[in-house]
Amino acid sequence: MRPLDILGFARDAATGSPVRTLLMTLAMSIGVAAVVLLTALGDGARRYVVDQFSSIGTNLVIVLPGRSQTGGFSPANAVSTTPRDLTIDDAHALLHLPSVRRVAPLAVGLSEVALAGRLRESMVLGTTADFLAVRRMAMGQGRFLPEEDWGRGSPVVVLGAKLRSELFGAENPLGQTVRIGGRRLRVIGVLASAGQSLGLNSDELAIVPVALAQAMFDSNTLFRILIEARDRDAIPAAKRQATALIQTRHDGEQDVTVITQDAVLATFDRVLGALTAGVAGIAAISLAVAGVLVMNVMLVSVAQRTSEIGLLKALGAPAATIRAVFLTEAALLSVAGAVVGYLVGHAGAFAVRTAYPAFPAWPPTWAVVAALATALSTGILFGVLPARKAAALEPVTALSKR
Repeated sequence: MRPLDILGFARDAATGSPVRTLLMTLAMSIGVAAVVLLTALGDGARRYVVDQFSSIGTNLVIVLPGRSQTGGFSPANAVSTTPRDLTIDDAHALLHLPSVRRVAPLAVGLSEVALAGRLRESMVLGTTADFLAVRRMAMGQGRFLPEEDWGRGSPVVVLGAKLRSELFGAENPLGQTVRIGGRRLRVIGVLASAGQSLGLNSDELAIVPVALAQAMFDSNTLFRILIEARDRDAIPAAKRQATALIQTRHDGEQDVTVITQDAVLATFDRVLGALTAGVAGIAAISLAVAGVLVMNVMLVSVAQRTSEIGLLKALGAPAATIRAVFLTEAALLSVAGAVVGYLVGHAGAFAVRTAYPAFPAWPPTWAVVAALATALSTGILFGVLPARKAAALEPVTALSKR
């Protein structure tokens, strides 16, 4: 038999038993669809987190109050003084480091924003004029906070897009006065709509000068200090210099945590990448189960087609041809199941992207290729035993069975 004859024979055998063909195709398609969809979710989560963290700016070094460390109890720690808080003076000192381009101190709190009887509780963010550039944010109307002494605290506010809409509707907010924390503040700008970023919705923010925010909340403590390094190569130097400077200013105490954007992104990428590989492995188990089903169904097929096999051998078909017929049938069914599963998996990922547009649920290429290759190889591998069993039948014995 020529290769085309073998292919046609295997095709006719597959279509001649629709129930058997459906079961095998369904088993393979479920396995491939599971791999495609789960890896799309896993890799989508990785890209979503990385994109969200990247959206806070570039070349970032972040200073957090308190030191992140592990260790047991020490008597020296029990009698040590309370670590100092981050202050505006600390942030201002960081601005003079050679590897630093911009610094944006942050003070945060919740307060009511009131206008003409309309009341809205909002997060108030105290910062400086450089915050807009550090965070790579854009203005929708007006201007951002003025360039001024960090300790001054002019009575001005920049509103998020959603907060502006809720308070003013279609009315122009620029130049009008709102009341925040018992203070009357003039609206000088509105941020362009940007949505959520790492749990912070900039559309609902009220941004004021950092000194004014500290006065509102009666606190000298900063929530964070954002540092923009001069370039990507300067990030390690900025981290070292910032750590050393704060330690010097805090009487030698290492009471802050300094993290870099690249380090956080690399950690997220590794963790979620491993998660994606893990769920792909779990989903791939279903392909092994599908392979076992292929073998069982093909063994049943050999038993049902014993007379047909005996007739082929009686007509002179060698054992290699019989093996090729059954392996080709297993491969055809595996390919059909893999293609159906691929389409179903992509349909599921498309449904996720439609329901959650911000979530990039695209299956990685490696997962798709691995799923298709595994489905095909599994089908052929588990088809070997039935094919060998069929090839080993004696013509007379096979023809005598009904």
